[in-house]
Amino acid sequence: MRSLPLPLALTARLSPVVVLACVGWTLSSGPATPAAAEHRSTGQESAPAASSDGGGASSSAPAVKTYAAAPAPCTGVPAGTIKSLVPGAKTAGKEIPSTDSTLRRTCSWNALKGFDYRWLDVSYEVTASDQEATKEYQQRVTEKSGGGSVPGLGDSGYSVVNLTTEDKQQTREGLVLARASNALVVITYSGSDFENKKAPATDEINKGAIKAAKAAMATLKGSAGKSG
Repeated sequence: MRSLPLPLALTARLSPVVVLACVGWTLSSGPATPAAAEHRSTGQESAPAASSDGGGASSSAPAVKTYAAAPAPCTGVPAGTIKSLVPGAKTAGKEIPSTDSTLRRTCSWNALKGFDYRWLDVSYEVTASDQEATKEYQQRVTEKSGGGSVPGLGDSGYSVVNLTTEDKQQTREGLVLARASNALVVITYSGSDFENKKAPATDEINKGAIKAAKAAMATLKGSAGKSG
């Protein structure tokens, strides 16, 4: 297999290193949080702008807290779903270190099969109340404008897909945000083809991210009784 250089922005994301082995590349896992400044060009794609999560909660309303702790993220999505979204990845995933694993936990999967690269991150974030989670959700939707709502995904769901290009290599990344009570589910799913330098279709990335989000949300809801 001939070797292909990774784009600079993607190389920075695959911290700490990308090792080229004789049978292919082995990629180390890391958080999927690339800043817009890393990319020379960025285009946003997806459905029309999402509707609001509703009016702000009254400051006099009592705090509601269904979830006391974030569930284990590496078991948040079924192994079969991991295999379909990230071919060649170890289904066990790799949990990313957190400063407070009770409140925020993230698992990452990535793999290069042939010339096709896929990356999936699943994160759970637990806040102090429904009101705080709603505020955080609305703020992130505003920051990631250009997407659309996802009906039936928790109390509120939103998805957006972005296309970036670095050194003529395209990468398409889908982000799904979902809220259930005082918890957030955050999914990042991206892909590239290093042979033709094109990115997967918007629909493929968007549907894949939503599929992972629905599975992760089901796991979150199933943890409600266990987390208090």
